[in-house]
Amino acid sequence: MVRRGILIILSSPSGAGKSTLARRLMEWDPSLRFSVSATTRAPRPGEVDGREYYFKSRAEFETLVKTGEMLEHAEVFGNFYGSPKAPVEVAMGQGRDTLFDIDWQGGQQVRNSALGRSVVSVFVLPPSIAELERRLRARAQDSDEVIAGRMAKSRDEISHWAEYDYVIVNNDIDSAFAELVTIVQAERLRRDHQPDLSDFVRTLNQEFESR
Repeated sequence: MVRRGILIILSSPSGAGKSTLARRLMEWDPSLRFSVSATTRAPRPGEVDGREYYFKSRAEFETLVKTGEMLEHAEVFGNFYGSPKAPVEVAMGQGRDTLFDIDWQGGQQVRNSALGRSVVSVFVLPPSIAELERRLRARAQDSDEVIAGRMAKSRDEISHWAEYDYVIVNNDIDSAFAELVTIVQAERLRRDHQPDLSDFVRTLNQEFESR
């Protein structure tokens, strides 16, 4: 039986472990497709079109938005970023799932899109705010000012937890990952994600009739 691909959305405040969980999920199932965003910013040295981003002119990006070819988009620091719909639809038709590492605003747009019925959304929470700040500082990547900004933004992000299908409290990354895998496996088995089930059951009934 052919399964219809699903759209897996992972969201969290910065430092809660979303990116680590996304990376581990991709390693767990290499057939997963990671959603590559489109952007209007210029490529940086070493970046390849279609790998890090789909690089678009502003006019091209705006046309994609107007024609409904973007599942979600936003303007950040003067540049547009968004998720093209076409590659996701191709993956769905092949029975492959697409993983989105996006914020609550992007997740809301994808859930409200034409593909919303195929979405499973997961929000990742930290075990405490103190631990969230500790993890941000442990990265040793950002200044105190940047960390303060991320902490201030995290309160608004966390306020959207109830919009998601599932919530994982990342107290331990291994346990959180095990929970994420359980969610994905269960969603893949949902009846409405297996369009060939009706034909399969019809075949079973025909076997009854032929006995």
